[in-house]
Formats: sequence, C-alpha cells, structure tokens
Amino acid sequence: MIKRQRINEIRKYVESHQVASFENLSAEFNVSLNTIRRDAESLVQQELVKKVHGGIAVPESGLSKYEEREGHNEAAKKAIGRAAADLVEEGDIIFIDTGTTTVWMAPFLENKKITVLTNNLHFINEAKEASDLTIISTGGLFDPSTHSFISIDNIEGITSYNIDKAFMAATGISSERSITHASPLENNIKKAVVQKSSRTYILADHSKFGNKALMTFALFNEIEAVITDDVSSKEIEVLLNESHVKIHKTDENENMEE
Repeated sequence: MIKRQRINEIRKYVESHQVASFENLSAEFNVSLNTIRRDAESLVQQELVKKVHGGIAVPESGLSKYEEREGHNEAAKKAIGRAAADLVEEGDIIFIDTGTTTVWMAPFLENKKITVLTNNLHFINEAKEASDLTIISTGGLFDPSTHSFISIDNIEGITSYNIDKAFMAATGISSERSITHASPLENNIKKAVVQKSSRTYILADHSKFGNKALMTFALFNEIEAVITDDVSSKEIEVLLNESHVKIHKTDENENMEE
C-alpha cells in the first residue's frame, strides 16, 4: 500500500472508530510505530484528526470548555441533580458521568452509603469530604475540556463493576440521533456504562432537546428515564413515551411519570 493510500485509509479508520492508539494503527496497517506517527502527523497538519495521548482522534465538534458550560442554566441543573440523587438508594453502586449537570448530584448524596464509580473530576472534588460515599475513579488520561478521565482502549475497569444505576450527561437529545455527545474520547466509556448498568438515567436541561452532537451513545430504548426541567420538544416527548422512557420534569412533578 503506497503512503498516500495508507494515510487516507488511516483517516477513514479513525473516523469510523472515533479514536485510535498508535499501537492499534500499527497492527492494523502492518507498519512500524514510527511510520504510523509520521502518517498521523500528516493528518494532524491537515486538521483532519487531532492528537491525543498515545494516538489520534476525530476533531471534537460542538464541545465548549467546561468552564464555559458550567454557569449555563445553573438553577435547572441543580434541580435535576437533586432529583437524580433522590433516585439513589442505600447500598447502590452507581456511575456518575462527566458533566456540569451530573456534578450537582454531589451535595445531595452526602449522607447515603453508596459506591460511586465516576470519571468526573469535579464530582470527586465536590464529594471528597462525604464519609459515607465510597468513590472509585476510572482513572486514565485527564481531559481538561470535560474535566474527565478518559481511556483510549481499556474499559475493563468499568465493565468489571456491577452498576445498578448510571447517571449520564448528554450534549443533545434528538429524534434523529437519540442521545448524543460531543467528545470522541468518552465514547467507549459512555457506551460501556449504558450496556453494563441495570438502569440508565439521562440528566439534561431543556437546552439539550433538539440538539445533535458528534456521536450517539444511547438509543431511547436503552434508557430508563430522562430527568429534566422541561422536554421543550413535543416530538421528542412522544418518542420517549413510545419507547417507554419515563420522564421526570423537575419543575412540575415530584414523582417519576410512568
């Protein structure tokens, strides 16, 4: 395979897998690590991929910095966090996703004896003084844009746990793409958690409905409920009901709608 053709195939491979390590690419294309690094640098220079620790990934789309998102709709996010925490029972093993909404679960979980698995550094900082919480970090490379720990290849650390409930953040919820997010580096983690968890809850304020982001990490029929201040889209609300997804509107109801 000539160099130009190989580089084009590498680009297609990364687009398909969202993120790839140099080791995997070297094995896939049967060339040395040095050759892969040179080919990858060519794609980086063309802004077709971006560098990540140990590999390359598709450029992120629609993801602003954590600090820029943190103050948006704060009152709604706090109410959503409280409602989500109310669903957690003593003894639960839960996963808390990265995000500026999921972090609001922290102050409402302080007195519950539970195990929290998380890749959310902000949550860890907020909950570190809560003696009743057993917090397990997923570890891995730290991504400052999401304040999260990520992993390119190894998700065995997550799938080894029996997760009762997963509380997931989303960049967008749409009729066309279901539940989406904008960070390719978190894609494998999010998908693995949804598959492993007995129940998956999506925490999303009204601004997320009708939006579509880079990747779909869950379909409507894979989630238990959406916790929100307002669905803000009748079409999506109908689709959620048809998929038997419960809707918890924090500004209207105290209990989960059946």
